[in-house]
Amino acid sequence: MDLIADILLAAGALGAGFYCFVLSRRLKRFNDLEKGVGGAVAVLSSQVDDLNKSLRDAQAVSNSSSQALEQLTGRAETVAQRLELMMASMHDLPDSEVDVPVAEESDALAEAYAAETQVEEVPAEEPEEAKPAGLMFVRHNRNQVA
Repeated sequence: MDLIADILLAAGALGAGFYCFVLSRRLKRFNDLEKGVGGAVAVLSSQVDDLNKSLRDAQAVSNSSSQALEQLTGRAETVAQRLELMMASMHDLPDSEVDVPVAEESDALAEAYAAETQVEEVPAEEPEEAKPAGLMFVRHNRNQVA
């Protein structure tokens, strides 16, 4: 009976040793930097570093844009206040009537139109058949042989 117990104990020890050997090989492949999860972790770590750098750069750009926008908004508010003051001061000015001189050109045009209506109409001769000016497009029959 002792012999059977010793054989079973040795078989169990050999089985456990074989299991540990297989497990260590799998763990080595798992942590391999080129093919396994270790490589994926290394790549993800470098990507996280790149993203952190990009995030810092984007925050710096947005902060500078925000400051520039605040400055422009302040300038716009100042200009708007000045425009409001100008508009208010325009209401305080009295309305003045300005005499608009009659343009000589409009008188000359009126005389020219009056002269045109007084011109005697010349009897028109019989017009010849008007030929169209410019390009004329004619559709040809494609079935005709030249």
